[in-house]
Amino acid sequence: MIAIIDYGMGNLRSVQKALEKVGATARITQNPDEIQKAAKVVLPGVGAMRPAMERLKDLNLVPIIRSVIEAGKPFLGICLGFQLLFESSTEGGQTEGLGILEGSVERFSQLKIPQIGWNQLHIKNENSPLLKSINGSVNVYFCHSYYVQPSDPRIITATTNYGLEFASSVCKNNVFGVQFHPEKSQAVGLQILKNFYEL
Repeated sequence: MIAIIDYGMGNLRSVQKALEKVGATARITQNPDEIQKAAKVVLPGVGAMRPAMERLKDLNLVPIIRSVIEAGKPFLGICLGFQLLFESSTEGGQTEGLGILEGSVERFSQLKIPQIGWNQLHIKNENSPLLKSINGSVNVYFCHSYYVQPSDPRIITATTNYGLEFASSVCKNNVFGVQFHPEKSQAVGLQILKNFYEL
């Protein structure tokens, strides 16, 4: 079973439906025991980091997230859930993230924000299990005003250009993150979710 963490910020049902379409059993939950027992975990999200971190803390889910990652279970952060994996964000003043991955979340400058719509994914690491069978430059769906700057560029598995080249997919051990919405990215997104399910 794949647990989709429900902390009140995200299009949870569409993530669940997309995972079910590729054959997974996926459950939307904020129950710590269910999350702990899941084979894999997804942290989706739409919105800002500060209220998201407050919700995760209020629900006592921060230690659960750390626990499942430390246990080596495949963990996928999507959009805001991806940004939450990092140490800090400049959104709404300096905000502390989960600190699972080293790096910060920065605001796009001198560009129309949010970036909404389709943009190219440039694969940087073809050996990433999440990007298996994704070839060349493909289009995926974005909706965000902030982007991540990982401290270690070696974890970046794909980039996208929007005024600058930013990390749109990362992988470190059992932790995966994507800035785009695979559940809205049609065949390419479904392939990525299928890859996660089959890990």
